[in-house]
Amino acid sequence: MRKKGDDNYLEGLLSGNDYVIKQIYEKIFPSVLSFVRKNKGTYEDAEEIFQDALFQLTVRVKVRRFEIKSTFEGYLFTVCKNLWRKELNNRKKVVRNEGVIELVQEEEKHSSFILEQERWELFEEKIKQLSENCMKLLREYFNKVPYDVIVEKFNYSSENVAFQRVFKCKKRLKDLIKKDSRYRQLQ
Repeated sequence: MRKKGDDNYLEGLLSGNDYVIKQIYEKIFPSVLSFVRKNKGTYEDAEEIFQDALFQLTVRVKVRRFEIKSTFEGYLFTVCKNLWRKELNNRKKVVRNEGVIELVQEEEKHSSFILEQERWELFEEKIKQLSENCMKLLREYFNKVPYDVIVEKFNYSSENVAFQRVFKCKKRLKDLIKKDSRYRQLQ
């Protein structure tokens, strides 16, 4: 549910209003810090993720005006979570050599973020259009819950039945996504 102040936050970010930016930090940063720390991060990591999210959100609004369908606070927190999870995945893949300095093109990084965020929003929108059972089942599946646990949670007769239900729900989700006009733009 959107709040009246949500538009003020976006406008404040766009105009660089120090008071609004300070409010955003005071209200949302503590929960981002808590999430990052609980997930193998430091205070500095949380600051960097938060600043990246604010910058990328600002860039996205300037490129293409969009509507936040939840609260600004919830939206920004989700963006931060996605950025932190991506950072953790990148850290797993990268072999660290302290003597080598990588140059990352910021523009490419930010445009990539915008595309990923729009894909995520399309996915979230379409998963909510599935049946309640499919939604719950896919959430478990995407959270890598083992099939034997899914069988027990959903009272299925076997792992094969659970596998088939997951397959059917994924197919329905895929079809919904592909039917959306935004799908081609986001490939």
